[in-house]
Amino acid sequence: MLVVKNLSVHFRQHHGAPLSPIRDVSFSLKRGGVTGLVGGSGAGKSLIAEALIGNLPRNAEITGHMAFDGAPPKPGTLALAPQGRDSLDPLCPVGRQVARFAKLAGRPCDVPALFERLGLSPESLEHSPHALSGGMAKRVLLATALATGADCIIADEPTAGLDGEAADRIMALLASLATGGKAILVISHDLMRLTQIADQMVILEEGQQVDVTSAEAFHEGRLAHPFTKALWQAQTWNGFAMAAAEGGENAES
Repeated sequence: MLVVKNLSVHFRQHHGAPLSPIRDVSFSLKRGGVTGLVGGSGAGKSLIAEALIGNLPRNAEITGHMAFDGAPPKPGTLALAPQGRDSLDPLCPVGRQVARFAKLAGRPCDVPALFERLGLSPESLEHSPHALSGGMAKRVLLATALATGADCIIADEPTAGLDGEAADRIMALLASLATGGKAILVISHDLMRLTQIADQMVILEEGQQVDVTSAEAFHEGRLAHPFTKALWQAQTWNGFAMAAAEGGENAES
């Protein structure tokens, strides 16, 4: 299990006090489970992901405590599947890039078998990133994380820009990785799909953790925190449902 306690991120400035966009965030990731990290745009979700894998600029300072199975995480314990295909080398075939991630992690990886597991054709190994569909690109980005053999996988907005069918496949794939024993952290604005696969949800507002609740609480009407309720009600599908309900009431009256 990965335990994160009082994680804060500070950025030193040449003049003035340090900026502290992340303050005292605590949560845990368990093997075989999915945790959702959600909040409004600019809440600091992706910054937390970068802090967890140690990928922040030199003027950043991370405070707090992080432990995996009771000890400081070893390099390669966590891996990030980034949000956009611009994280990939535009001039290099994606199969070769995934193999490079495995080599840097010092882990053996059968890249063709990994691609097959993710539903990617053998031909896609030789494709450049710009030749991939949105869903294929998301799966390749996930492959870069899985190739490292990391115990904890962080997926940043894995369904952003995808149609409903492709988004469902990506979420099902993440759920299957958890079933296989990985600890999964998913950053997403797609609360409906995320709450269908997650065990717990960590809620951020302007860099601070304001709530931790079960995924079931969203669907069972048991949300206690006002901001969590507002996030759920702001979902596009929810807005349509509310509008339809109001329209039906008006028609009856």
